[in-house]
Amino acid sequence: MRFLRLAARAGILVLAAAPPSAAQQAHVNLDWNPQKNTQNLVPFGANVISPEVQDDGIVTFRVRAPRAQEIMLVAPTIGAAMGTGSKPQPFSRRSDDVWTLTIGPVPQNIYVYKIMIDGVVAPDPNNTLTGFADQPGYSQLVVHGASPAYYDARPVPHGNLTRHVYHSDVLGGEREMYVYTPPGYDRRKSYPVLYLLGGSGELASTWGLLDGRAAFIADNLIAEGKAVPMIIAMPNNQVLHRSDPRHQELTFTIFEQELRKHIIPLVEKTYNVQANRRGRAIAGLSMGGRHAQIVGFRCLDLFASFGILSAGDPESEKSTPEFLNDPDINKKVDYLLVGLGTHENQPKNRSVVFHQILEKHKIKHDYYAGGNGGHDWATWRHLLHAQLLPGLWRGKR
Repeated sequence: MRFLRLAARAGILVLAAAPPSAAQQAHVNLDWNPQKNTQNLVPFGANVISPEVQDDGIVTFRVRAPRAQEIMLVAPTIGAAMGTGSKPQPFSRRSDDVWTLTIGPVPQNIYVYKIMIDGVVAPDPNNTLTGFADQPGYSQLVVHGASPAYYDARPVPHGNLTRHVYHSDVLGGEREMYVYTPPGYDRRKSYPVLYLLGGSGELASTWGLLDGRAAFIADNLIAEGKAVPMIIAMPNNQVLHRSDPRHQELTFTIFEQELRKHIIPLVEKTYNVQANRRGRAIAGLSMGGRHAQIVGFRCLDLFASFGILSAGDPESEKSTPEFLNDPDINKKVDYLLVGLGTHENQPKNRSVVFHQILEKHKIKHDYYAGGNGGHDWATWRHLLHAQLLPGLWRGKR
């Protein structure tokens, strides 16, 4: 108070501390609009602002490249959402050697893109939001709406995401798995477990930390009463080099061994879970969806619920005949989801064909095509939020 009185006498204006405005890619908070330019500040380590996202969905990309001859935006997921196709889009060069491209309006979502400079494809050199997995790095474009999306951090109770590193005798090395525990996790209670798998280009961190936003999606759904509090285990389901010529032959057998010997035992030793088939679900996207189907359908002693996202074997009558022809299968399965993106919903798509096979064999399942994505994270986040998590452990369908 004495300081305030002295300051007033000296004609000094003293203001109460106010929260700073969110800057372009400031990484101060878990912002839901991180690429909105509120202060015209260049991201730390960058030399121009890129991308810049306006409230109306107009997006501007920039690259300072004095010696470049051609720069292109490589963004098939953005093109799919806008209905403009997957062809790369050219930048224009300004007199100050900054190349720019403005597109939009782009629908609210998170997109993957890269920049091609004179034929070399790389992440946006000025974008601090990047991703990586079992493929070279890429940049993320976050197009915000008027408020946080279903995949954003909202002011609700949050669960925890824990990284486990363990030794695998099956694969002869150290491996990792991320495990989500719901808000208010209570060791005196038993929780059901979803084993959630990535695709060919994903690692254990992708579902929970990077593109999938599974933890925030679960937090928000649980807070709304739309999902049962559950544990989500996100292991690395890459069990051999994805380009290995014997991948198709070996991957399912190896992953089943990893599940039985290491993944499930680690979860059930560490957490208080419902350690029976009714309390376990397995789901995955793309290659992970094939793991969930081929391995999961063969392991009815382990699982009673399944999520096949942007996947499904068109030759299921050869790969999982026992499941399809089991006269009691509808009694054994609690929940089965076959989901795909709106832009994947084509007659010969593998999910569509798999759905038709299940119908032929009169196997009860939820079939859903939705969202504004194709074979990408816009689809898989949406399927997790709109169908899979709300559908699990809600009683037989």
